Amino acid sequence: MGKTVNKSILLGHVGKDPEIHVLQGDNTVANFTLATNDFYRDKMGESHETTEWHNLVAFGRTAEVVRDYVQKGSRIYVEGKIRTRSWDDRETGQKKYRTEIVILDLTLLSFNNGNGNGAGCGSENGNGARQAQRSSGPQHSEPDYAYSEQGGDPSDIPF
Repeated sequence: MGKTVNKSILLGHVGKDPEIHVLQGDNTVANFTLATNDFYRDKMGESHETTEWHNLVAFGRTAEVVRDYVQKGSRIYVEGKIRTRSWDDRETGQKKYRTEIVILDLTLLSFNNGNGNGAGCGSENGNGARQAQRSSGPQHSEPDYAYSEQGGDPSDIPF
């Protein structure tokens, strides 16, 4: 059988604060959304922007880093694999699907350290290794981005 590849690379802004769950055996899981933008020009030459929302999931040490450093508006870079889960809805019995990116490598490009300043960046790989760095440039506060449970309204996002 030939080689196959399942890899996703995303750079964007977190849509809402991550949901953190601790499973049996103290396994930590983080679920959150990431917005990426695409720019294009129509036939009339006018610029347009579309926003795509991605469901992300992190496990173990990476989920702990997400819990401690990632929040709504954070800018992150992730590498991961695409996974689609399915289950039967408890109320209707209907088959449901969810496609998500399982994070294998996470790089924090900005995060809010509690005082309103984007304070630094670092990276986390799926093996639990963490390298923190301080940005040497000016520090800026991350804006408060609009989000709805259906994935967000692209017209509300200022980036």
